[in-house]
Amino acid sequence: MQKNWYIVYTKAKCEMKVASSLAKRKIESFCPLNCKQIKKFRKRKLNYEPLFSSYVFVKVEEENLFLFEQAESVLSFVYWKGKPALIKDEEIEAIKEFIQYHEDIKLERIEVNINSETRNSDAPFYSTSGKILVIKNSTLKVSLPSLGFMMIAEMDDKDRLGSKERSGEKSFQTHLLSHS
Repeated sequence: MQKNWYIVYTKAKCEMKVASSLAKRKIESFCPLNCKQIKKFRKRKLNYEPLFSSYVFVKVEEENLFLFEQAESVLSFVYWKGKPALIKDEEIEAIKEFIQYHEDIKLERIEVNINSETRNSDAPFYSTSGKILVIKNSTLKVSLPSLGFMMIAEMDDKDRLGSKERSGEKSFQTHLLSHS
């Protein structure tokens, strides 16, 4: 059977706890983290927090969705038209790529549209074509139609050239795998 991405709805502030629990159970999950710079007394500190509050993405077969009903800190799945909402692989990849290159990402609600098509862009460092909607001045917007969100980030000069590389883990899943 084919595995698909679904959204697990968690208790508030329990996203990383749920992702850790799923990783221990060898369930593929993804909790994207947004890197924010915090200025304190002339020092800059990086703070990582979940990009989507109360959401953890899981890749499982539809028959195994019942495994999550009793999981600690999991409330339910996010539903669309009476069924657990399916998230496209391309959108998960777009999120992974976006958080790799950008900090201080903001989310904006958009109309949910599973079948929407977006136009291509020639941004040099994005391999997921068809998801970049707007590059205006130094703002980059990427649509996630099946989630009903648009990710927005400010680009610096290095971003526009496609050469920005950052260290640090950008998703809780990656963090867990690298320290296991």
